[in-house]
Amino acid sequence: MEGLQLIVVIGAAIIGGGWLARRLRLPPALVLLLFGVAIGFIPVAGAVALPPDLVLLLFLPALLYWESVTTSLREIRSNLRVILLAAIGLVLVTAVGVGAAASALGLPWPIALALGAILAPTDATAVASVARGLPRRILTTVRTESLINDGTALVLYSVAIGAAVSGTGIEIGPVALEFLWSYLVAIAIGLAIGFVIGWLRRFVREPSLVNTLVVLTPFVAFLPAELLHASGVVAVVVCGLVSSHLPDFDASAVARRQGFGFWEVTTYILNGSLFVLIGIQFHLIVTSIEAVDWPLTLLLSGVAIVLVLGIRLAWFNTIPYVLRAVDRRPAQRARRVHARQRFPGAWAGFRGAVSLAAALALPLETADGSPLPYRETLIAVTFAVILFTLVVQGLTMPAVVRWARLPPDPTEEWENLLAERTALEAVIEQLPRVAEEAGATPAVRDALLEEYTARLDTVSRRMRDDDKTVLPLDDELTGDDGESALRLAVLPVKRRAIAQLRNTRQIDDVVLRRIQARLDAEELRLEARAGDLDEEV
Repeated sequence: MEGLQLIVVIGAAIIGGGWLARRLRLPPALVLLLFGVAIGFIPVAGAVALPPDLVLLLFLPALLYWESVTTSLREIRSNLRVILLAAIGLVLVTAVGVGAAASALGLPWPIALALGAILAPTDATAVASVARGLPRRILTTVRTESLINDGTALVLYSVAIGAAVSGTGIEIGPVALEFLWSYLVAIAIGLAIGFVIGWLRRFVREPSLVNTLVVLTPFVAFLPAELLHASGVVAVVVCGLVSSHLPDFDASAVARRQGFGFWEVTTYILNGSLFVLIGIQFHLIVTSIEAVDWPLTLLLSGVAIVLVLGIRLAWFNTIPYVLRAVDRRPAQRARRVHARQRFPGAWAGFRGAVSLAAALALPLETADGSPLPYRETLIAVTFAVILFTLVVQGLTMPAVVRWARLPPDPTEEWENLLAERTALEAVIEQLPRVAEEAGATPAVRDALLEEYTARLDTVSRRMRDDDKTVLPLDDELTGDDGESALRLAVLPVKRRAIAQLRNTRQIDDVVLRRIQARLDAEELRLEARAGDLDEEV
């Protein structure tokens, strides 16, 4: 299939799959994966192979950067121990466990360990797509785990493949040193690039240039880490976390709105394309397996699925109790959750594009020129595990969340109001000075002061600072008698009126677009206000 045809087919699949997923209330990743499987049976599409470099060098940096930028750094700090144990310890245990089982079934140890490393990491894009709706703490934990664990798995993968190709053994000492080098150098690069980019943004004001710099950032962080044989994944994640935490006072609202819009659309398309491409590989993978290899492939797939799922469930139901026995500080006791509430995090171990890309990147030959043994089997097993986690775990995830009876985030709504209250208090305090500097008339100043004071009173009356809870909205507290809804309702009338002026050639298209931009800004402001009232902030 030609490149342009493939782009059109994938784009159509993303649109159709996204629409169907919304109608059926299914995870978009699952629907797009199945769309890809169906497309793969079209003769001209079945031969499309997913280039591993496309995933590891283009898709992965961009997607991981956006995921890290939109992740709560405070929650990461609060749950850092749990995240690191899962991103490093759980990955190593899973890789060794799957590798030991594969070795027992007849695979050479380096090949078996490579399979374990391929299947060990959870996938950030799959987690973000399927595990929505979880409370902030659990979602941050599983998202950050999936962002970091790729680095652990890919280091182990490279060691195992190096041993498989060269025919040498695997020694723990060099592997440990490679892990340390990979993480420490990557963290240093991520910190350096993050602060340098933040410094450069102080001098770049044009919105298009600002966002071009931001788009380039993940690749600037990824490249030097890979050249130094460190983890590009960890470098990108650290860089994204630094970028999200640096002050952004110099950026204009236009640049922020433009940037967020670009990243939301781009990551949606990249995510969708990945899952469609993964599905398309199904036909190639199935046809590449020889008949004599099917019994081992099916057996190994079943064993791998059981181990990947079982080890994760066992980890989430044993390690917390070990930590409780070791750390009995009151602050840690307050953060404990029951096994039932931990289960959604354990169930959210979805595998995805990184695992498949690593499997497809397996070399064809060893150092002596002989074919790499069991290559097609490893690829097929990887696809089976991905398919199981997305289909079975993805479909049951909403039921698991309901069964867990997770309490809502106790302070998130209060924090929203705290931010608004603090901003209003600062404005009210400095409004006289700012009004004088801006040359505003006393009447304008007093009108704004009255508006801000009324809003501050509404916000303050809803907040209970003693237990960080929020009172529900009622008509008395909202102070909104339907004005926002009415303003939204008349916007289509305005749009039709100015469109009629353009159609009768009384105004130019440039004028039309300028007025439409103003109406769009007004609609966004009114929708945000209506959302505050309808959704209780």
